[in-house]
Amino acid sequence: MSSAPQYHICAVDGGGTGCRVAVATADGTVLARSADGPANYTTDPAMAVGNVLGAVHSALADAGLTKDDWARMVAHVGLAGVMTDADAAALAQRMPFGRCRASDDRLTTTMGALGDRDGAVLAAGTGSFTALRRGGDVQLYGGWGLQVGDHASGAWLGRKALEHTLLAVDGFGESSALTHSLLARYDTPTGIVSFAATARPQDYAALAPLVIEAALVGDVVGARLMQNGADYLNTALTAFGIGPGDVVCLAGGVGPHYKPYLAAEYQALVTHLAGSALDGGLALARAALQREGAQR
Repeated sequence: MSSAPQYHICAVDGGGTGCRVAVATADGTVLARSADGPANYTTDPAMAVGNVLGAVHSALADAGLTKDDWARMVAHVGLAGVMTDADAAALAQRMPFGRCRASDDRLTTTMGALGDRDGAVLAAGTGSFTALRRGGDVQLYGGWGLQVGDHASGAWLGRKALEHTLLAVDGFGESSALTHSLLARYDTPTGIVSFAATARPQDYAALAPLVIEAALVGDVVGARLMQNGADYLNTALTAFGIGPGDVVCLAGGVGPHYKPYLAAEYQALVTHLAGSALDGGLALARAALQREGAQR
């Protein structure tokens, strides 16, 4: 008598710095992981798909799975830059799995950070977004990109720091060690302008650690910029109605640095992340597998 088919799940997390893949059994036990290059779907859809497929095939091979196994897999792919339902459908169709759902990485980050808890996620890396979970309902906000949003993100901090530096040069803003160091970095004000003419979000975000460190040592401009970013996050938490019984998760490379600048009532609610965006993708894939009744 033949044994029942074995089902597996897969999660993909990707953005401007790279993509990561995890393959697991139906109960969530991870069998293999892999990584590849950038996978922002808006920036370069073809490159994103190619890098994701490279990482996926590597993980599937490491897990010892065959093409027959792929047809019984349920996957969730979360990539930065998946902006529309059409984007998600086109991306899912390019994947080698039997069943696949795609979304932007806000959903997978939120599910990974909160786990089974209610509360808010304030995610600030190169870009930013906020999210609120109440029971099974997840609402996502922001993530519109640096040109029109991404407040409090690393890219936003870097751009604001250069903007303030030029205001200081003109005598319209306060100078500090931070503004002096940024001006020296680009030699002249026109050097800053030349940099900005071609700078990408990740280029601005590379300046965020300078702002964070300056604020830590009491630099007035650095501290003001960090507080301005935190003011946006405080506004989001107030709009969400966050209070006792909720948790607040600070995600991304910049997010945790905002804790000291949040309002005291929100600082008290900040807690650890339950997991990563990849964990969130695995949870979504596992839930989809269970909903579809594939697991017996």
